[in-house]
Amino acid sequence: MLSPEKIRRGFSYPLGATLRDNGVNFAVYSENAEEVYLELFNTDDGDPVETIQFKEHDGYVWHTFVSGIGAGQYYGYRMKGAYDPISGKRFNDRKLLIDPYTKALSGVVRWDNSLFSYNLDSPDQDLSINTDADYKLVPKGIVVDSAYDWNGVKKPFHPWNRTIIYETHVKGATFRREDIPQNIRGTYSGLASDPMIQYFTDLGITSIELMPVHHHVDDKLLADAGLVNYWGYNTIAFFAPDVRYCSGKPGSQVKEFKDMVRKLHENGIEVILDVVYNHTAEGNHLGPTLSFRGLDNTTYYVLDPQNPRYYVDFTGTGNSLDARNPQVLQLIMDSLRYWATEMQADGFRFDLASTLARELYDVNMLSPFLNTIHQDPVVSNLKLIAEPWDVGPGGYQVGNFPPKWAEWNGKYRDLMRRFWRGDLGLLGEFATRLSGSPDLYQENGRRPFASINFITSHDGFTMYDLVSYNQKHNELNGAYPGGMDENYSYNCGIEGETGDPGIIGRRFRMIKNYILTLLVSQGTPMILGGDEIARTQRGNNNAFCQDNEISWYDWNFNQEKRALLKFTRHVISLRRSNPVLRRRNFFRNTPVPGSNMKEILWLDSQCREMTQENWNDPGLKSIMVWLSGRFTSEVSYVDDVLIGGDLILLFNASDEAVDFKLPHSENGWELYVDTNLPSVEGLPMPIPGENYVLNSSASAVIQERRN
Repeated sequence: MLSPEKIRRGFSYPLGATLRDNGVNFAVYSENAEEVYLELFNTDDGDPVETIQFKEHDGYVWHTFVSGIGAGQYYGYRMKGAYDPISGKRFNDRKLLIDPYTKALSGVVRWDNSLFSYNLDSPDQDLSINTDADYKLVPKGIVVDSAYDWNGVKKPFHPWNRTIIYETHVKGATFRREDIPQNIRGTYSGLASDPMIQYFTDLGITSIELMPVHHHVDDKLLADAGLVNYWGYNTIAFFAPDVRYCSGKPGSQVKEFKDMVRKLHENGIEVILDVVYNHTAEGNHLGPTLSFRGLDNTTYYVLDPQNPRYYVDFTGTGNSLDARNPQVLQLIMDSLRYWATEMQADGFRFDLASTLARELYDVNMLSPFLNTIHQDPVVSNLKLIAEPWDVGPGGYQVGNFPPKWAEWNGKYRDLMRRFWRGDLGLLGEFATRLSGSPDLYQENGRRPFASINFITSHDGFTMYDLVSYNQKHNELNGAYPGGMDENYSYNCGIEGETGDPGIIGRRFRMIKNYILTLLVSQGTPMILGGDEIARTQRGNNNAFCQDNEISWYDWNFNQEKRALLKFTRHVISLRRSNPVLRRRNFFRNTPVPGSNMKEILWLDSQCREMTQENWNDPGLKSIMVWLSGRFTSEVSYVDDVLIGGDLILLFNASDEAVDFKLPHSENGWELYVDTNLPSVEGLPMPIPGENYVLNSSASAVIQERRN
């Protein structure tokens, strides 16, 4: 029992549990609570050893200071107030609540009916009240000592136009890699292990985009089915790195995460975090009470104004966080700044970003969320990436986010899939997407790199499955198949795995077409981790609940996979060494001032400029693109203009080989890469003569010979 003199009124700022003055200050927001209690624990699954009632609150922030406790202390909150779901209030002082600002959690939710504020078997559903205590089932917040020595390591700060993103999963990338020590596979330490660092640097990427690392919940329906929320898009604690990816004891995940970031930064690799501020893990009105719902339901969530018992759901998860509310906006901004400064993240990808920009129903690009981001001196200068859609009305906002934002370009993804599948009438849009999508990003002053170009992402088929399956195969998801029905995929003749060497060869050629197209397109390329080694999910295009070999990378390579990895490294090297492939400005359609030359020429197979008739020909599926290396808009760090050689890009999505007549070059041309070749060994190689024959369903890059 703590003596009364050890408990003082404390401070209302900062929110959360903060070490100070030989004790811990606790501060939590609730506008409508009547009484607030702090519960202290010695273990994750034990009863509270101390209950302290908050005596002070300022501006709806309840606060107290406890002397004599420190880092490693387990804690949680209880809130007493009205339980009146009809009016949106759902206080229940028998439920232990996770601190929204906790920096670490002790474990995972252990499912039981007592986690719900109502009786699950009551005909009144959530209008009933459940008074069972759930202390032993809810993970506890952990007081964290934030002191850390970064050893002088700074963020890499790769310019946008030199950025190459690799989307990956902490566990999936490392769990089956045998050259990583077994005790750290699937962890933050594993991702920063020497084998992974070597892999990333050899590949040539500049930035990894981590699928959610905020602590998440495996919801009850999944748990009852023997599944988990492997992807992690179900956050409950926006400041806490997930303990599941920690190789040490609970509480050490903060240091382990920082160690990972420091090691990646030491090797020039940025860390971008996929963040999910659009909803929480508490679901709809029939969900559990774990944190926000019990702290102050009407503050944190968008409720139906006509019937606040129910939640407005723009996310497909049952609820939407109310980013219009100043306290919720503060929570989001505090979290972003924490990860940017304390944890040294280099940027963020915002899941379902349209939800955050909504003002009740409509998406508004002048919303409080976007305005606050723009004004913040820390967050506004990071890499900001929007997933520019949600499931609500008017949610598809590709091309509409403000300056400083990049966007996942879903139009690029769909077009490139359809073009290489052989669909008709796409050559004009293919050229637009290859050029950085100026129709989407040029008018409001944004740059080509605002377009995050991708063929595949975690959400959908892998690249190997894109060329191996015509339909999704999500049977192992049980009652949660999900996934898009239309994937613009093509199985090359047989659904799923085959031993046919002709089909296998075509599939790997198609993968190489996708990778090459992605890396020679203007904009910012994003590679789905594992595509470079032909990772398969066996046709599952919604593997969110598959924490098994469907999702974990297979690091045992056959000859084709090894050749594909070398191909990917080869093409990434091409992009990094040629400024013309990563321009800061869009191409001009007229000759460069002071010259009769254009920055880009679109040519037919006979080396003639494309005519309107060519562009309108629905059956034309091949094109030659001449990029002038003299006009790149790229400068060095000392403002010297970087000039490279000319490049010729050849694309042929037709079923016939095409004989391309090459432009004249004083130095001659050499082949850098051809997706029809089995390997990149011996490349580049001189091209004799003035023509190059490109196989069907293939692409190539030809460069000026360098004397």
